[in-house]
Amino acid sequence: MNGLFESGFMLIVGLTIAGLVIFGLMAAIAIIAVYIERKVSAFMQDRIGPMGQGAGLHAGKWGLLQTVADSLKLLLKEDIIPKAADRKLFILAPYIIFIAAFIAIAALPFNQVLIAVNLNIGVFYILAVSSLGIIGLILAGWASDNKWSLYGGMRSAAQIISYEIPAALSIVSVIMLTGTLSMQGIIQSQAGTILGFIPNWTIFNNPFSFIAFFVFFIAGVAETNRTPFDIPEAESELVAGFHTEYSGMRWAFFFLSEYANMFVVCGVTVTAFLGGWLSPISGVMDSPTWGLFWFMSKIGVLIFIMMWFRWTFPRLRVDQLMNVSWKYLLPIALFNIFGVGLWILLVG
Repeated sequence: MNGLFESGFMLIVGLTIAGLVIFGLMAAIAIIAVYIERKVSAFMQDRIGPMGQGAGLHAGKWGLLQTVADSLKLLLKEDIIPKAADRKLFILAPYIIFIAAFIAIAALPFNQVLIAVNLNIGVFYILAVSSLGIIGLILAGWASDNKWSLYGGMRSAAQIISYEIPAALSIVSVIMLTGTLSMQGIIQSQAGTILGFIPNWTIFNNPFSFIAFFVFFIAGVAETNRTPFDIPEAESELVAGFHTEYSGMRWAFFFLSEYANMFVVCGVTVTAFLGGWLSPISGVMDSPTWGLFWFMSKIGVLIFIMMWFRWTFPRLRVDQLMNVSWKYLLPIALFNIFGVGLWILLVG
């Protein structure tokens, strides 16, 4: 009995530590990404970006602590709940969205050994739990008793559901090539080189997987409500979309979840198409430390491209947004599955 209690206690301690690490990672990702996005946008628009905060850290030049100061401001702001709102659902919504991103990160393989939960159905798990966020978006919009919030929630749900289909179909082509649903298994199947010098990553495997990479990444950008697919949060139309009535820490959870979802989408993209933690130079710099470096570096490049999109492309109209998914990405994704099947049959 004592042994059972001790094992249960150790399991709880282990899960708590892992949860705290993942939460800390999410917070760090948000703080760093917001700072970088401000600087990237400033550079692209020929501005300076944040400069005021950061005493002792080049104050007045880099503004390294500006995002930290903003985070503290959100923690200390008054939490206002509209009188006519459905109080319980209003409070619950941001946490559902946060939990969806939180548990998805747990299945990402950061290197050969660093993964919170190594599931043999890791890809299926991430696609499944990522969909939970839709429930939170609808709840946030409906419970706010604000028509703009409701419109934003409905738009976001329709958008995410629409773009999940081509994204999932693109992953199917990867599963066909690798023969596994395990995140680590998918990465390990990409080891080696093509023609002796090209990394054997899925994106380089055949023309169809090359196209599948772009379909999945574009769908992933849409799922995270990033520009040019940010119609659910269109300030010019919906004030701020589904989180119009939120403030303080609850609003911060929406903000934190957006950047966590960006990280998850880029993490799955890197794992499925870009070799995960594998070095781009076969047999060189393949240790766990280098694996972590390569994985985070590849994710960083993709997140930078998402930021680049934001300050380059105009926002799509609702009809254009749906057309891109149903009339273009979905047929291309289905064609890729057929093409990958033929490639495996004829080329092997």
